[in-house]
Amino acid sequence: MTPLAWLVASLAFGLGVIVGALALRRRAKKEVVARMLVPHRTRQIVAALQSGAIVVRRDRRAGYSNHTAAALGLARPDGALHEAVADLAEKAWATGEVVEEDVEVRRGVLGSVSIVHVRLTPIDDELVFAVANDNTEQRAAEATRREFAVNVSHELKTPIGALSLLAETIESASDDPVMVREFAVKMRREARRLTKLIQEIIQISRLQGGESVLDHDQVDVAGVVHEAFEGAALAAEAKRISLVADLRERPHVLGDRDLLVMAVRNLVDNAVSYSDPGARVTASVTCKDDIVSIAVLDQGIGIDAQDQERIFERFYRADPARARDTGGTGLGLSIVKHVALQHGGAVTVWSQPSVGSTFTLSLQRFEESE
Repeated sequence: MTPLAWLVASLAFGLGVIVGALALRRRAKKEVVARMLVPHRTRQIVAALQSGAIVVRRDRRAGYSNHTAAALGLARPDGALHEAVADLAEKAWATGEVVEEDVEVRRGVLGSVSIVHVRLTPIDDELVFAVANDNTEQRAAEATRREFAVNVSHELKTPIGALSLLAETIESASDDPVMVREFAVKMRREARRLTKLIQEIIQISRLQGGESVLDHDQVDVAGVVHEAFEGAALAAEAKRISLVADLRERPHVLGDRDLLVMAVRNLVDNAVSYSDPGARVTASVTCKDDIVSIAVLDQGIGIDAQDQERIFERFYRADPARARDTGGTGLGLSIVKHVALQHGGAVTVWSQPSVGSTFTLSLQRFEESE
């Protein structure tokens, strides 16, 4: 290598060293500035917050954020900031006031959407402090309550409207005893349906609202089935349906006896309602490991596969016309589901059209310690 080449190489090497040193110095300076903007003690406090917390810098990056903010998808440890949060910070600086807004955040491989409520408070011209909380479940609960209110209003209109129409018909036909008796029977039927609907609305509201605190007593499962059968016996006799109890095992569970009877009674009532005259409804109790299963089997019309995923929703009816004929409200299976949840259990269904259905209520077995 010629002396000139050596000189050029040496100058290039020296220049690279100088540039690298300057870059390291600039980075160190930035870290010092960041530490000055968000001191160590402040970082410790922010890290301890249960809510997501972010110190937003003027350059639309996070000066510091805690783990919750990262879990919510609003900020990353490297300072990257969700675009919507950066925009809200600009708005807070511009107005000089606290800014609150819900932000949609897509997280995970499937891109599931969360609703995160963010409150941003301007500290000075360089920093904004943001506090974030996940409101996804709250939003869903509010939507469910609104939907429930709409459904209740709709369901109540039907029997109330029918009663009003029947009353007008009786009034206009008051001189015809035969018609009066006929429509009086229909009024009683609609009144019973309205009473049942109101009772079930109250029951499911209590179950969902957490007002029905469980009395955790030791409950004989076989006794629950017997009591449910006694309640359904009249309707079964009217359709000549046999109620068969297969109670070879007599386990116990810990829970509220009245709620469990109500759940099993709803399953038996459904089985009777959707079975043809002369059929059979069977309730069996089995145990496997620590799980008690109460299965109610019918030989009824069955449920289509596309309806099986939704039958535990409130007011959902797989066959609305058939449900009206049987007096169904669309709340019975939803009540069963919530009773099961309150007992730490679950309810499942197997069904095939024209063959029948089997609903299984699974609960934790209780055994007294010696």
